[in-house]
Amino acid sequence: MGDAIRVVVLGTGQMGAGIARLLLTKPALQLVGVYARRTERQGLDLGMAIGLDRELGIAITTDLTELLAQTRPQIAFQATCSTLQDAWQELAMLIEHGVDVISIAEEMAYPAATSPVRAVQLQRLAIEHGVSLLGTGVNPGFVLDLLIITLTGVCAEVEKITATRVNDLSPYGPTVLREQGVGLTPQDFERGVNEGNVVGHVGFEQSLQMIAAALGWQLERIEQTREPIISTVIRQTPFVTVEPGQVAGCLHTATAYRNGKAVIQLIHPQQILPQLEGVATGDRIEIRGSPNINLAGSPEIPGGLATQALAVNMIPQVVQAAPGLYCMADLPVPAAMPGGAGFRSFRHATSGEQA
Repeated sequence: MGDAIRVVVLGTGQMGAGIARLLLTKPALQLVGVYARRTERQGLDLGMAIGLDRELGIAITTDLTELLAQTRPQIAFQATCSTLQDAWQELAMLIEHGVDVISIAEEMAYPAATSPVRAVQLQRLAIEHGVSLLGTGVNPGFVLDLLIITLTGVCAEVEKITATRVNDLSPYGPTVLREQGVGLTPQDFERGVNEGNVVGHVGFEQSLQMIAAALGWQLERIEQTREPIISTVIRQTPFVTVEPGQVAGCLHTATAYRNGKAVIQLIHPQQILPQLEGVATGDRIEIRGSPNINLAGSPEIPGGLATQALAVNMIPQVVQAAPGLYCMADLPVPAAMPGGAGFRSFRHATSGEQA
């Protein structure tokens, strides 16, 4: 193994902390710094802050410019927010410092879907500064887009895609729970949807446009619906308590149309502790075409852990890619990075290199 790759993490919430813990298990990677937006995290030892019950000698900082100057990372994980607008300053700063970036902001999975101007700017910045930039995550980024795209690879024709992901929101923190309306009354949920505070799943447009681009489809329009999932029992996580009659989650559906027909439908009921009411989690993909494809699994691919693992496992693809902005459909497929192995190269199969 050569020198370890120097990595920083932006974000100390549920996802950022999980990514940091995973990085510490990979000898090929060296976690050299962590940035937090919350001022109360300034100076805290990372080990104690992410639940390791031991000090690591890495102090969390709220000064990103200073962190980059002191640590000189090769790649950064941006795990502080969901939207591209909110992530923009952090992304631009990382790129301008010559740092490759893996972002788990949902809108970064396919930024051209809702922010085409910003996507062009990111592409130009990345090329100008010689870095690679990827948005990823379990969803968007894998289950309801990359996995679907991969399955269409055995089809001579595709007529319609229907995919459903039933998942448990319990591992997520306050930000995600607020976006789903968890803990609200049904009336407040409806008001939140109308006012844009309850958004449901962030990433449907990104997934739909990624799939359409891969298939060469031009979509005419996208329709979305959001309905509250009302609990009949008490449900409690470390961040929220839901009483009977309150909202436990959001049933969010997005349908894309082409030539006047619905060609992609993504259905995503998300709630905390669904098993308390006999609901089994799982992922199901149905492709109507030649041939028809049906793939289903239960329980769900776990959102939190899978997002953390996917982000870390994409490091080889990102650091070896030519400068530019990428989505998951652009790069070689990920594979698990063994904890005790060195850095893997996916180029050796054609170049004669040894991993």
